[in-house]
Amino acid sequence: MPLVETIVEDPRWEAFGLEACAEAAGRATLATLGLKPDGFSIVVMGGDDARIAALNADFRGKPTPTNVLSWPSAERGAAVPGTAPAPPAPGTADDPAELGDIALAWETCAAEADVAGKPMTHHVTHLIVHGILHLMGYDHDRDADAALMEAVEVRALAALGVGNPYL
Repeated sequence: MPLVETIVEDPRWEAFGLEACAEAAGRATLATLGLKPDGFSIVVMGGDDARIAALNADFRGKPTPTNVLSWPSAERGAAVPGTAPAPPAPGTADDPAELGDIALAWETCAAEADVAGKPMTHHVTHLIVHGILHLMGYDHDRDADAALMEAVEVRALAALGVGNPYL
């Protein structure tokens, strides 16, 4: 059973291979956190800037596109800055625990990858890893939390052959 359910609202994501990218990123992220993916589920939606701008307006009051949005199924943040959130309890392979949903904006992701001179696959993989960590309770509002989150991202990305995006 796949860890990630992929919803493609913009056909460019289909051609990109979002399903395989999201599944690999999800498995690597959970493995980096010491979790077995069979007990969890994540939804990743690939849309266009207009769709993500509408979601951003509805949920964050910001009517502009952004690269990635995430909606955790539960609050999982750590109480002490710079410490890892407690891992969620897994479900079973037949009834996995839902971690939450992630949405990606095609035009914004493509433009960012182009400006950074990075392959789109590397940039999107990073954004999916980043979004999954938000689902797991990681954040980057405080410096100590940002340092921890970035370190986990770098380890998960390295497992996928993607270089450190923060260099």
